[in-house]
Amino acid sequence: MKDWDFRYDLLPLKDKLFRLAYRITLHTAEAEDITQDTLIRVWNKRHELEDVRSLEAYCLTVCRNLANDRRELHEAQNLSLDGTPCDAPDNADEIDSRMERDERLQWVHRLMAKLPEKQRAILHLRDIEGHSYHEIADILGVSEEQVKVNLFRARRWIKEQYEKIENYGL
Repeated sequence: MKDWDFRYDLLPLKDKLFRLAYRITLHTAEAEDITQDTLIRVWNKRHELEDVRSLEAYCLTVCRNLANDRRELHEAQNLSLDGTPCDAPDNADEIDSRMERDERLQWVHRLMAKLPEKQRAILHLRDIEGHSYHEIADILGVSEEQVKVNLFRARRWIKEQYEKIENYGL
């Protein structure tokens, strides 16, 4: 039996858990609650986790399930994913380029929020968290082929929608 240490085994996963929960719920307070609930649940079941190959995959699965349950209970609000304040730029060209970049980023986040939950989760886990196809398949309980297909479809849809916005405006 492995002796789990909360500080060294679970606590380093909190940021990944929060980002996953936030991607699903699109609500900061809900994501924080889900992250905390996930850590507590996994810690309370630590004696039953002898057969778990990857603690991270197990935690992400628990987090995803809790987030989906909460999302079904509450209608998630579409909040800006980029809530960090930025430094004031020095000149007008820098201001324009930063505004254009921020606007593009907001459009991508809005498009990601419109994806089906499974595609959004796969896209997040692969492109933002950097997980392998095998890890994503374990986390979501699907085959690697389904991961690849859903990732392809999500990327293609976002690209098509973004090109429509860029070419034709609103």
